Amino acid sequence: MSENSIATPPGTTSTFSAELRRVPGVAWILGLLVLVFALASRDFLSAPNLLNIGLQSVILLILALPMTMIIMTEGVDISMGAVLTLASVVLAWVLAHDGSLPLALAAALVTGLAFGVGNGMLVALLKMPPFVVTLGTMGVAQGLALLATDGQSIVVSNDSLQAVYAGSFMGIPQTLLIGAVVYALSHWLLYQTRFGTYVFALGGNPDALGLAGIRANYYLIAVYAFGGLMAGLAALILTSRMSSGHPTAAIGMEFDAIAAVVVGGTSFEHGNGWLFGTLLGVLAVGALRNGLNLLTVASSVQVSCIGLLVIVALLIDGFKGKK
Repeated sequence: MSENSIATPPGTTSTFSAELRRVPGVAWILGLLVLVFALASRDFLSAPNLLNIGLQSVILLILALPMTMIIMTEGVDISMGAVLTLASVVLAWVLAHDGSLPLALAAALVTGLAFGVGNGMLVALLKMPPFVVTLGTMGVAQGLALLATDGQSIVVSNDSLQAVYAGSFMGIPQTLLIGAVVYALSHWLLYQTRFGTYVFALGGNPDALGLAGIRANYYLIAVYAFGGLMAGLAALILTSRMSSGHPTAAIGMEFDAIAAVVVGGTSFEHGNGWLFGTLLGVLAVGALRNGLNLLTVASSVQVSCIGLLVIVALLIDGFKGKK
């Protein structure tokens, strides 16, 4: 036996390599993005800009968390951006005509919930492909938003609404607190409840639910309903940030949400999902967009960069899986 074999415990190197392989691709990408943009712009790591990244990422997080659960069921919801836009228009319209923020929020939540339940029923009960269903409801929601506004913004001047985005509690921005509460709720639902157990089963082994006498369709509808409800909640933050409801404000945001989920390690097959990975994915997308904005990169190029981000993260995870 050599001196090296005595000094080095068996398996140390392989254990270290195994631990490195456990680090998701999104973590490496996020670290690389922070390094690159910190070198490219002295403002990137400033406290105000980091806070700005966090604030701007909350809406995406609220969409990405239920999107994680939907993708875990081997589905997808490409209507989220349009539903968020419509809910924002509804919220702004109610505020402009009534002035009651609780009533306006309730109207936005009902709007999102109605689309979520509709998507879920078409997918679960009629067995229609999720992509086709949500493509159709995306068009419906976008059309209704344009019809209700005639293509113009509904400007709202309401102190209570503006305080949602600009206000703070004990020095912490209220928007960040809302994001933290939604993450905690989603984490509890997915990992601590029977609902979460069935979400994993819907993507991993749906036949087992039927054999166990569980009405899987109801839980599938609930997953899409949760997504719609969160789109309604996100409308509160979006409208507060813009002080208006615009008929195209969140169109395309579903792309960022899906990208964050996939980059975070959630698979479209076998019910594999990780909420913390989604959080990292949201931060990666937020950091990428923020850094590109600081470098005055065109928005069209930013979309291409997010697509590239997804591909690179998947390549990293695939490479580690083969080692």
